[in-house]
Amino acid sequence: MDSIFNDKKENRSLTSIIFDKIREDILIGKYSRGEKIVEAKLAEELGVSRTPVREALKQLELDGLVENIPNRGVIVKGITKQDIQDIYTLRIAIEGIAVKWAIERMDDSDLEKLKDIFELMEFYTFKKDLDKIAELNTRFHETIYKATKSRYLEQILKDFQFFMKTTRYKSLRTEGRMESALEEHREILNAFINRDVGQAVKAILKHVNNSKRNAENF
Repeated sequence: MDSIFNDKKENRSLTSIIFDKIREDILIGKYSRGEKIVEAKLAEELGVSRTPVREALKQLELDGLVENIPNRGVIVKGITKQDIQDIYTLRIAIEGIAVKWAIERMDDSDLEKLKDIFELMEFYTFKKDLDKIAELNTRFHETIYKATKSRYLEQILKDFQFFMKTTRYKSLRTEGRMESALEEHREILNAFINRDVGQAVKAILKHVNNSKRNAENF
């Protein structure tokens, strides 16, 4: 538990840290849909009082990840298939805008960061390290979002990336998906290196559509 409280160095509230911890656990499948989260038990596991846990659960309810049902308690809702379909549909609609703005607005350091992340993706794909690949996948896309220099677009797409954690892990376990996803990211990177907006849009939409088809199998 010490690791999550390291965030206190960033002056984040205890409630915020616990919120992130529970949300992460829900999205990676530690909690199953329909499972009950017991406030007192969770507080004991985290070594904190019940107050910040209660506040974190209220925030999760506002996010739609849990539901407080009278006489039953806090029940995990998680991400539904409809949620996944909606998120991918929205991503397809706006990812093209993101890569266009990123290419137009990014500086050399943004591009170098994208190259570095891709090299690590190659290495960990060879090693078949699922956790690292999933982490780097997120970093690759968030680097593009940040390069748009649009805080609104960046925040929307970062939220989508976060909520896709459940399907990302399942998808990457599919035979051959690690390798095909790597090649899709290579196409995206090459388009950025060439500053080719049309090719970048084509590559990102191909990647998102392939991810969507894969996710629909779960």
